[in-house]
Amino acid sequence: MQALAEFLGADSTAEFVWILIGLAGQALFMGRFLIQWLASEKAKRSVIPLAFWWFSIGGAAVLLAYAIHRGDPVFILGQSLGFFIYARNLWLIRAERRGAEVTPPPPPTA
Repeated sequence: MQALAEFLGADSTAEFVWILIGLAGQALFMGRFLIQWLASEKAKRSVIPLAFWWFSIGGAAVLLAYAIHRGDPVFILGQSLGFFIYARNLWLIRAERRGAEVTPPPPPTA
């Protein structure tokens, strides 16, 4: 562990933990692209599955916490904006699904 902490440039246990948190957030964020790619390959068209947005918001939340810890205003601003965009997409999907559940299907056409 000590060698890994030194390799990552951590000069304390707390800093090492924060670097691991930042790496976990980045892994979540990168995982969303893998999910999107696999879903699109399966469908043979471009799709954005719900998991993409959950990974996006999870990655943004963890990276925002890391950016706040680091005190980096550029990183904080970038992750804050993304966090709200991803949350808004989840909200829109939820609203659309709720609307689809309560709206009766149109009558068949003859």
